[in-house]
Amino acid sequence: MRKKITVVGAGRVGETTAHILAERALGDIVLVDIVPKMAEGKALDLMELRPISGSDVEIVGTTEYEATKGSDLVVVTSGMPRKPGESREDLLKKNIAIVKSVVGEVKKSSPDALLMVVANPLDTMTWVARGITGWPRNRVFGMAGVLDTSRLRTFIAMELGCSVKDVNAFVLGGHGDEMVPVVRYASVGAIPVEQLMPKEKIDAIVKRTRGAGGEIVKLLGFSAYFSPAAAVADMVQSVVRDEKRILPCSARLEGEYGAKDIYLGVPVMLGAGGMEKIFEVELGPEEKEMLAKSVELCTGSIDIARKLMAE
Repeated sequence: MRKKITVVGAGRVGETTAHILAERALGDIVLVDIVPKMAEGKALDLMELRPISGSDVEIVGTTEYEATKGSDLVVVTSGMPRKPGESREDLLKKNIAIVKSVVGEVKKSSPDALLMVVANPLDTMTWVARGITGWPRNRVFGMAGVLDTSRLRTFIAMELGCSVKDVNAFVLGGHGDEMVPVVRYASVGAIPVEQLMPKEKIDAIVKRTRGAGGEIVKLLGFSAYFSPAAAVADMVQSVVRDEKRILPCSARLEGEYGAKDIYLGVPVMLGAGGMEKIFEVELGPEEKEMLAKSVELCTGSIDIARKLMAE
């Protein structure tokens, strides 16, 4: 029996996620959006793609959560982007309201599901989602680190002119300027990156990785969606096929890395049980300092969210 996967939000990230999930035949898909007919139209378009892609999964579009009942995994992509001149608190207020509404419906329709959050600010929205459900931490996690790591690997490969397949790396910390690309563990064909390029090149790559999302916005006028959707699909695949891949994800920390009651990007094992294990890696003094700053920034954002939710 195929898994049932719900994608909430039929915008660019949501529709592209549904497309990739269907292409990989990872499960039957329910695409949900509050805009009438949009999810239905995109689902029908994806259904008509199946004879070409060779996938037999069912794709349904809807505005109602009744169709999502009994989902095994729910991916929440809905949320508002930050507008010019808008404060972080104003954005938080809008997206908390959206996540509360969506997750409240998910909790009622699929009480046994795993929940993956993609809405921004990512770590804070994942914390909000977990607070609304009250579910164990293994069942609520967020996508960011896989995307940030893909960007880091891309820039390393571009600099060296090598295949991205041979580049291994990962990113810790919050999703944004506070992310911590852990260069000491980055390698190309098992050769440490620090042996392949000078420090100034590595520093430039780290800087570009931190600003990669903004770079896309400047070019397109809106946020990236191909690479975020592909990152979601990799996580979904690891869960529904119980691959137990080690991937950087936003997970609830309960003492790991010296932090508690926050969500932060860390290496985890993703399998049928969701976020099955957190791995603590050895960090150098500079990396510890950067991670501590990331924890501080994420904690500040969550504190604001906690206050807004109490209003």
